[in-house]
Amino acid sequence: MKAIAHHLQSQELELTKVGLESGSLSHWLTTGLCEEGLAAICIDSRKMAAILSVQINKTDKNDARGIADALRCNYYKEVELKSWDNIGIISVLKSRKRLVEQRIQLTNSIRGMLKAYGVRLGPIGVEKFSECINKTLNDLPEIFQKSISSLLNCIDQLIEEVKKLDKLLNVLAAKDAEIKLLMTVPGVGRITAIAYKCALDDPSRFKDPYNVGAYFGLTPRQYSSGERVLQAGIFKCGNTDVRSLLMEAALVMLTRSKKWSRLKVWGIKIAQKRGTKKAMVAVARKLSIIMCKMLISKSEFQYGQKPA
Repeated sequence: MKAIAHHLQSQELELTKVGLESGSLSHWLTTGLCEEGLAAICIDSRKMAAILSVQINKTDKNDARGIADALRCNYYKEVELKSWDNIGIISVLKSRKRLVEQRIQLTNSIRGMLKAYGVRLGPIGVEKFSECINKTLNDLPEIFQKSISSLLNCIDQLIEEVKKLDKLLNVLAAKDAEIKLLMTVPGVGRITAIAYKCALDDPSRFKDPYNVGAYFGLTPRQYSSGERVLQAGIFKCGNTDVRSLLMEAALVMLTRSKKWSRLKVWGIKIAQKRGTKKAMVAVARKLSIIMCKMLISKSEFQYGQKPA
């Protein structure tokens, strides 16, 4: 990092800003250059890609010139950098997600291979999966048993690793008052609360909490040209994991939560008129806004007054 900063400072240029496109190394580079005394900022690569796409020849030199021109014209969108603590927590969530995905992939592979011998498995819990499969293997060829046993050993190891990360997240949720606050929302569990808090980072950076829905890509696309105005599906930009978790929390609130709330009644009315999927999106967008307001005001979820 010092070598990069020294090279930039050694140039015979007046450095007003240093623009870096958002990416996997952007956080480390931006914070490192700022520590070296350079005014480095991280800019949205999605918007910058649209600006650079008008160039005929794409080269690193032309891209750098295009980014510099965008900085001069103030035609860029700065990306807020997350804190190092939140980056560490996000790594735990991502690791857990990858382990769960691998476990599901292996269990599905075993189910598929058993079908070759006419064995179809019904719903089985994660903890009892290996035990159930071992009982099924008794009447099957030895070579097949050995191949499945290797996969079962991997699944058991994955389950143990997931449990370790779950314990880590449980400790984190028990110590953090803001996570406990978010968990007062019906349908919002430990994973959703932690992921939302880390993705939002600092809720006060939003001038209006209603912008949080757009930040997670839960607002509809719009296309307007002349008298033609079209609305399509949601943008699906931003954090995919948090958006999926908010959608899941919305579905739980609409279908499984037994507690009455104004938000649930509002979502059920939308579901009756326009379908469950659109109601899920609408409630998820509302949840993202409400949870942001809760973090700002430090207040629990308000169920509202039930009509007599």
